[in-house]
Amino acid sequence: MVVRQTLFRDQVLSDRERKNLAILDVIRKSGPVTRTEISKVTKLNIVTVSNYVNNYIDKNLIIEKGFDVSTGGRKPTLVELNAKMGNVIGIDIGPVNMVAVITDLTNTVIGKTKRLRPDGPMSEVITSSIEMVYEIMEKSKVDKNKIKGVGLGVSGVIDSIAGTVRDTDLTRGRTTGSYTSVKSLVQKEFNIPTFVGNDATVAAFGEKRLGLEQEIDDMLYVYSDVGCGIIIKGEIYCGAGGSAGEMQLTADNPELPLQGKDPSYLRPWGVDLGITQEAHQILSKEKADSKIMDLAGDDLDNITPDIIIEAAKAKDKIAMEIIERAGANLGIRIAYLVNLFNPEVVVIGGGIEQAGELLLGPVRKTVRNLAFEEPANTVKIVPSRLGDSAVALGAAALVLREIFAQI
Repeated sequence: MVVRQTLFRDQVLSDRERKNLAILDVIRKSGPVTRTEISKVTKLNIVTVSNYVNNYIDKNLIIEKGFDVSTGGRKPTLVELNAKMGNVIGIDIGPVNMVAVITDLTNTVIGKTKRLRPDGPMSEVITSSIEMVYEIMEKSKVDKNKIKGVGLGVSGVIDSIAGTVRDTDLTRGRTTGSYTSVKSLVQKEFNIPTFVGNDATVAAFGEKRLGLEQEIDDMLYVYSDVGCGIIIKGEIYCGAGGSAGEMQLTADNPELPLQGKDPSYLRPWGVDLGITQEAHQILSKEKADSKIMDLAGDDLDNITPDIIIEAAKAKDKIAMEIIERAGANLGIRIAYLVNLFNPEVVVIGGGIEQAGELLLGPVRKTVRNLAFEEPANTVKIVPSRLGDSAVALGAAALVLREIFAQI
């Protein structure tokens, strides 16, 4: 089977591809399931469903598994995905960490590994990604010949036309790595289809497919304040060049006509929403009694977002105020996005959601205060259900989507 290397293709799916996805998604979600039940859910006639299912059986993609209860006449046969037929790998190349997962065809995780992202150029990041693929294959004991594809969610602004990923993390500098080389080097190393997409966009698909309990057509995945994945009418939206969803401007540009206004709401505060920097600033000036310093061993350099969140959960006043301000700042951006897209759900991820209601409460309050009443009343703002696996699982799920579409 030849799989097109177009993870975020904009062209309309063919009739056959749409039917493949509709039928296989029902089997994935509801299997074991009968052909009649598939027909009811997909609204495809039973003959069409049977023909497609028989094709999947011939290709060993699904298997027959017993019989359903008969309502008269012959018992209907149940079918389900053949989870052991193959595996896919999803990799999250995040701003701070890298996560890799390997799943079966039902998106069930078989193995997972995590490491810090290298501080060096994109070439080092690619090398580390390849090492992670080898590591997770060895750990999971999966036959490499059964790996059907690798998906990578990459932090940065993707330009699919120019073929670049530009790193937007100011702590590492604005570096440019080759979008094509990430894909081609991994693909060349393992000789399997490889796909690359923006991390927030990939995470949005993962949350929609695997995290949310109900079917959602319009949703946003907000990766702290550094990026936004967009789902419109059930489809991934990436924009003209693949970079849709960036939530920041170059606010320090002297050409920006802000007329003396504070542009802080336009600046990227980073994955931790700037809480670590603010804690440094406050505690370096004040001799305040704070649990943050206790947890950090009285060393400012040891302060991390996890320490601030832990201190806030322990009712430390300084930590709680820092997270509350971060939530309010994030809420300003989300309020604008809620007005713009009118989503059913906004999922907050990237790690900062671990603060729970300490962060989500101020976000929701700010959205209610700033967004128009109608979209503000419609939207639900929830934490990521997939946590630090959202991007990697989303990348794996998107590879499976491509495979299923083209079976």
